[in-house]
Formats: sequence, structure tokens, C-alpha cells
Amino acid sequence: MSIIDCKHLSISYEGRTIVRDVSFSISAGDYLCIVGENGSGKTTLMRTLLGLKKPDSGQVLFGDGCNVGGTADASCKQNHKIGYLPQKSNLQKDFPASVMEIVLSGTLNESGLFYTRKQKKKAISAMESLGILDLKKQSFMELSGGQQQRVLLARALCATEDILFLDEPVAGLDPKVTLEMYEMIRTLNEIGITIVMISHDIEAALEYSNHILHLNKDVDFFGTTEEYKKTELCEHYLCHIPDHLHHDDDCEICNERREHDQDHC
Repeated sequence: MSIIDCKHLSISYEGRTIVRDVSFSISAGDYLCIVGENGSGKTTLMRTLLGLKKPDSGQVLFGDGCNVGGTADASCKQNHKIGYLPQKSNLQKDFPASVMEIVLSGTLNESGLFYTRKQKKKAISAMESLGILDLKKQSFMELSGGQQQRVLLARALCATEDILFLDEPVAGLDPKVTLEMYEMIRTLNEIGITIVMISHDIEAALEYSNHILHLNKDVDFFGTTEEYKKTELCEHYLCHIPDHLHHDDDCEICNERREHDQDHC
């Protein structure tokens, strides 16, 4: 059953078309990776799915039929419990709050001025599931990059029971922490949370997702990951990833693909 249907979305910025006539659907329990070159419209599309940007044309429809394509209905978004982890920014590193305060803020759409016992319990549960409960009193500023990403993922988890939107969640992390983050996200998917993730890491996308959307302003491919692996588009993209987007020689994900790439590039 589709929980989100995107119909003929076109989106522009300062008169330039970023996304053109994009249609696809997301079903409950999917792990969808959105891949493509820089400037292909991935983040713009995700922001539109979240109702943070208004499309020029087309619609984003949730399963109950409400339209959040830029004119987001607050009750609809709350009913679907959307969690969002945006791209990392320098501002995040210097955020003056404790881990508990950051994670709790993910529940703000549920109440007024004061946090309830239920919200605090949800925050503790999220931190526990991501292995950061022992950090709850520490300052966010003092954490490593990997720990900060876990905290922000826990915050997003507090906002959702249904679907997580993740925009390059492992960017800038070392290979070991990257692998740990991917495993955490897979576990969340296995317990029933739908994942929609933007990634430049095509090897990991092929390893973890069950659906791929390859974007290049319009849709170059949408379907299952197994179908995508058989396409020339996948082979081409694997062979032309810039060096700085690959992991180092110790990365298990990259090593699994290295022999395949040498045979086909």
C-alpha cells in the first residue's frame, strides 16, 4: 500500500528547473534510496515531500489523500509522524544544548510548553535504541561527529512512528561509524519504519535499500534495487563515482564492490 504518491512534480528555483515531471510512490516498509549526481535535485525533492518547498506543479499525496506538496496540512503531517534528519551543517556542531534536550525537541509537535512523562520516555527509548543513553547529560558541542549524528537521528526518531527522511546521514563520518549508522538505519527499517534516504554512497544504497530512485532532474530510474542493479545506468554510475565519495580501503561496503567494478569499468 502506498503511503506517499508523487504525481508529476516540477520544481524550480530562481527561474531554473530543478526537478521536472517526477512521479513515483513510496509504500509502507520501503527503504528507498534517492541517488544521482550533485545538482540533480535530490534535496529539493525531499524538501518538497516534507512540505518545506512548494512545487510549481504536481502533488505529493499521503495515503489518506491529503496533499502536502508545499501547502502542508499540519494535522496530516502529525498523523503520519514524519521524522527528518537534514544535511549536516556547521551550526549543528556548536549547538548549546544537552543531548537529552536535543532529542526531546523531536517531540515538540505533540505538546505545548512543557514536556510530558510520555515524551521523556520516548526520548529515553530513542537514545537507548541508538546506544547513546549514557550521553544524555553531555553537551552536544562536546560530542564526536558520529555521536552527534546518532543524537540527531534519535531526535528524528522521536518525531515519527511511520517514516524517516534522511539527507546524507553519513556525510563526513569515518568508515567504521558510517557502517554503524547504516546498520542502525537498517534495524529501524526492519522494525517497520519506512526509510527515504538521499545518498551519494551508491555501494551502500545497493547493499541496504529495497528501492532506488535515480534522479537527474527527471526520473532516470525508479524500481526495486535488484532491478536497478541490472541496468546500464547502475553500471555507469558505479564506474564514475568521484574518488572523494568512495570510502577508504578498509571499508567493507566498498571492498564488496571493488572486484565487480574492476571487471566492468
